[in-house]
Parts: sequence; structure tokens; C-alpha cells
Amino acid sequence: MDSAWATLLLRLMPLAVVSVLLGAWFGAAVGWAAGCLGLLLLLVLHSVQLTRLRRWLKRPDGRTLPDARGVWGDVFVELYRMLRQEARARERILADLEVFSQAAEASPDGLVILDGDDHIVWCNRMAEQHLGLHGERDASLLVTNLIRLPRLAEFIVQPRKGESLLYRPPEMKGGVLSLEAIRFGKDRKLLISFDVTQIERADTVRRDFVANVSHELRTPLTVISGFLEHMVEEPEAAEDAPAAEVRHQLGMVSEQVGRMLRIVDDLLILSRLESETQMLREEEFDVRDLIYDISSEARRLSGGRHSIVCEVVPATLKGSRDELHSAFSNLVSNAVRYTPEGGRIVLRWEVRDDGKGRFSVEDSGIGIAEEHIPRLTERFYRVDRGRSRESGGTGLGLSIVKHVLLRHQAGLDIRSELGAGSTFSVELPAWRVTLPPA
Repeated sequence: MDSAWATLLLRLMPLAVVSVLLGAWFGAAVGWAAGCLGLLLLLVLHSVQLTRLRRWLKRPDGRTLPDARGVWGDVFVELYRMLRQEARARERILADLEVFSQAAEASPDGLVILDGDDHIVWCNRMAEQHLGLHGERDASLLVTNLIRLPRLAEFIVQPRKGESLLYRPPEMKGGVLSLEAIRFGKDRKLLISFDVTQIERADTVRRDFVANVSHELRTPLTVISGFLEHMVEEPEAAEDAPAAEVRHQLGMVSEQVGRMLRIVDDLLILSRLESETQMLREEEFDVRDLIYDISSEARRLSGGRHSIVCEVVPATLKGSRDELHSAFSNLVSNAVRYTPEGGRIVLRWEVRDDGKGRFSVEDSGIGIAEEHIPRLTERFYRVDRGRSRESGGTGLGLSIVKHVLLRHQAGLDIRSELGAGSTFSVELPAWRVTLPPA
């Protein structure tokens, strides 16, 4: 038998015994009256306890738990235990939801939860940045009305695994997003936005690199192929050609072969610089000796057509002398190539107040338009293709400079004005620079 019923019967037993005894002593009417009065008192007691229970349930609190004995005391304790278990379960659910919310907010990807009709239920901060949404303001709005993208409605209605959609939001200048949609739960969808700007740029650089390499090698190969084809198809004409013409043609072939070899050499240098296994060879050397060597090379390249000046303070530099020689020399040779005859080129080395070293090459050359400056260090990027080839450049010099400086934790600053010359400056960290003792 249930304990509650047993307790109730035990409580009624004394009442029944008393009623029977009174009925035996004073008559049946008195016994029945006593029994009814006792039941009435029990009913009033239970009503009072029910009222107390209802009042407590409105604001359940263990500190104000009604004090009762017997069955009602057990009921209050059991109810309080159930409420405590429910509160703990609710706290666990809220904690799990908080962890989920923090994880979703920390995600580097945009997350948008949609209902069965593609209305926004929730989105994280990254989705707000990517897609121009606002979680509270846009809740319950149709996502296709907020993101203007062809095929988006069709894409979300029937999401397919592995399918993505590229989106270039107007808020992200030059940015590219990849959108994916996933079904989950009951009629719910998750719209995910990935920032693929860097991947797209790398892919563009790769395509441009392949196209530029092909273009750069095609011209010399065309010259060599044409000359060889002429010799094969018309050997007699080639034999009868004047020695001066033959020397001229061979000179052209040699020039183009040399150009291809320079391109291949520079590509190999870039490959070596980009290799993670290629350790930087650290050594300490006198900066003045390095810059004087480069200035001598520049004067030979100039052939007396320019005024080349060195302004150098004594200092010792830590790094790869060969790599820094290559980087500095590229900057100086570019200045010689793109400065008209009679121009002035200044090679300057200084140590700033914060201990950082700065090497700069200032010229009075043709200058560079502002829109070209951010792309100058790209492989084979040329402001003027014809002039670059005439000057003997491979189009890889500044790419080599960039990678050498990255390996030395250094930066490149380019300032130029079209028709008014350029200044290329290299800034090296202070821990690589040592001044001589005073």
C-alpha cells in the first residue's frame, strides 16, 4: 500500500475510535456528530495547507518553505526537491546555451539560423559584418530581402551539400564571401559565410603569375625560334648572309637567351626565399661596406649618366649580407634604370632615434602613379612593360626585395610622384642594428 494512503488511514484511525467510543457511551447520534466534526476539522486543515501551497508555488523559495507535519510536510519537501532539480537542469541548459552562444560568436565565419520560411531567427556578429545584418533588428525578416544576390533564394530553398555561392558585399570593398546552406533540425537552415578574399587574391595572383611567365618567355622564345626556323628552312640564305648580319642575329639570340636565364635565376631565388626550410644565415657586417659595394655596381651600370651619392653613418647590421645585398642592389638598379640621364640618385643609411635602421634610395626619375604602388611587389607586375624590358628588368626584382625583407622582419615604404622621382625605404628592426661605441 502507498505510504501516503497508509499515513492517511493512520490519521483517521484515532478519529474513528473516538467516534465509536462516544457513540457507545452517549449514543449513535453523538458518535456520528463527533466523527463528522473531526472530518470537518481535517477538511479545514487540508484547505489551509492547500492555500499555503498555492501561495508558496507562486514564489517557491527554500528559505520560506511552509512548515507542516505529516503528509503535507512530505508534499512540501518533495515539491521543493523537484523544483531544485528543475532549477539545476535549467541552469545546465542555460550554461550550455551560453557556451554555444560564445562559440558561435567566436566563430571566424558568419552564421545565420533561418526558419522553415527563410526568415532570420538568429545571427552572430561575424554574419552582421559579412552580410550587413543586425540580429535584433532583422529577426523574423526574410533573408533574401536583406541580401541582394541573384540565385540566393533558389540556393537557400534547395541547399545542396558541397554547393557554394560567391558574394561580393558592397560593404567589403574588394572582399569576397563564399555562402553555404545546411539543413538541420525540423525545417531549420544554417547559412554560413566564409571570407575567401585572400584565397581569391592568391588564386588571381597565381593565374596572373602563370600568364605573365608565359608572356615573358614567349617573346625571347619567338625571337630564337624565328632565327632557327630561318636557318633550317633557308640554309643557303643563312650561309650567304653577311657576317655582320649573322653577328647581329646571333647577338639578338644571345640577348634573349640571357633574358630567359635571368628570369629563371630570379624565379629560383624567389623559390629559395619562400622555402620554409631555407634558414636565414645570420651574420654581422659593416653596413658602409655593403652600401659602398652597391654604389660601385650602380656607377658601373649607370656608365657616368647619373650622379650617385652615398650618405652613410657607421653601423653594424645583423642578417644575411648576400640577401640584403640582393635586395638593396635591386632598389638601386631600378633607380638607375628609371632615372633619365643627368638625374641624381642618393643612397642613404641612417639610424633613427628608436634604434631602427633605415636604408633609402632616392631618385629624380620618372616617378610612379599612385594606383600602381600597392602592386609593385607582385611578380612580373610592370608599370610600363615596354620600358621595363628595354631596361633589362625581369619584373621580379621587387618581389625578391619583399621576400628578403620579410625574412629580416623589415618593411618596405614606397613614396613616389609621377614625374617627380621616387624614394624606396627599407626599415630594419632595432635589434638588428648596432652603433659603434662613442
